[in-house]
Amino acid sequence: MVIAMQLRYGFRLYPTGPQRSALARAFGCARVVFNDALRVREDARAAGLPFVTSGELSKRLTASKKTPERAWLGEVSSVILQQSLRDLDTAYRNFFDGLKGKRPKTGPPRFKSKRDTRQAIRFTANAGWKITPGGKLRLPKVGDVPVKWSRTLPSTPTTVTVIKDSAGRYFASFVVETGPEEVLTPVRPEVGIDLGLGHFAVLSDGRKVDSPRFLRRAEKQLKKAQRSLSRKEKGSSNRNKARVKVARAHARVADARREFHHQLSTKLIRENQAIAVEDLAVKGLARTRLAKSVHDAGWSQFVTMLEYKTSRYGRTFVRIGRFEPTSQVCSACGVKDGPKPLHVREWTCGACGTVLDRDINAAVNVAKAAGLAVTARGAQVRRGLVPAQRVEAGTHPEPHPTTARQTGIALL
Repeated sequence: MVIAMQLRYGFRLYPTGPQRSALARAFGCARVVFNDALRVREDARAAGLPFVTSGELSKRLTASKKTPERAWLGEVSSVILQQSLRDLDTAYRNFFDGLKGKRPKTGPPRFKSKRDTRQAIRFTANAGWKITPGGKLRLPKVGDVPVKWSRTLPSTPTTVTVIKDSAGRYFASFVVETGPEEVLTPVRPEVGIDLGLGHFAVLSDGRKVDSPRFLRRAEKQLKKAQRSLSRKEKGSSNRNKARVKVARAHARVADARREFHHQLSTKLIRENQAIAVEDLAVKGLARTRLAKSVHDAGWSQFVTMLEYKTSRYGRTFVRIGRFEPTSQVCSACGVKDGPKPLHVREWTCGACGTVLDRDINAAVNVAKAAGLAVTARGAQVRRGLVPAQRVEAGTHPEPHPTTARQTGIALL
């Protein structure tokens, strides 16, 4: 069943000099309100007082704008200040839900810094922002900001978040709702995917997708930029320029990886009715000697794209358990042949004599574990000589089912 879902569409902004100054002022005001509200709650907790509610924080914010120390908060839209308080509530909610086991654990809210790599403000419909007939983004107390429209929005956006990243680029992120009108025509193929490092993805139909290794390919340029940064005097203008150059180099790598994930996930969604993947222990693998290659592959981002795109376009997504022995089981007869070293890329089943490609065999088993009807079309799977069986060669597998803080100014 397809339900309405919310999606984010990001576009590049090109603000003028005065507009960049206005956005910097808005980022700073939102940050100060967040830090002040966090300091109030932290002081109340330290004093053993009740948790300060959002309503009380909002009242203190309104009162502080009338004081000489915080009068400059009135120079920006009041909506982004209220959204900073909502962001603090979300941070506390996520922290408490993590303690209760309702979601993965996260740390407590921390104070924000103007040196953070990401600055963001959010405008809701109450702020009065809009897209002008000329295609610019009109933001209150900022002006009409030029936008690089790469595609059309599927519906009217409800909110817009203005983001400045570590490379000094500005983006507008729109939240829109999509409905069942985007469901694709049903198709017959179903596919299992085995994600890896040698090949980024191996499909159960025999196809292999090479790993682009964006970070590895850019390492020489990144090392050069990083060495140049390390030689600059701390606090100097040249060091800041070198820092931006390093950030832009990393941004190009991340953008290329994200584009590759989008193109491949969309291709798979259009070609297959159902997709199955294995739940990989990415955090565990990232603590091994393969950490750089694991992060370079970006499996989590790719799987997340597959998951939301299947929901959006009316496809089926299945994630099997990480303890399923997909590399140990023969996809032809189902006999578990035991674990094998990583250098073994092809093996012969001791029960049926089938010669199996390790990765394609795993992809087929991923699909079978998810209940998909797949065959290893075009795979390197061939029948070998079957030895005379004296006893049962194996058994059929059973499916497994605050960091350092900055002191805020408590004037709210």
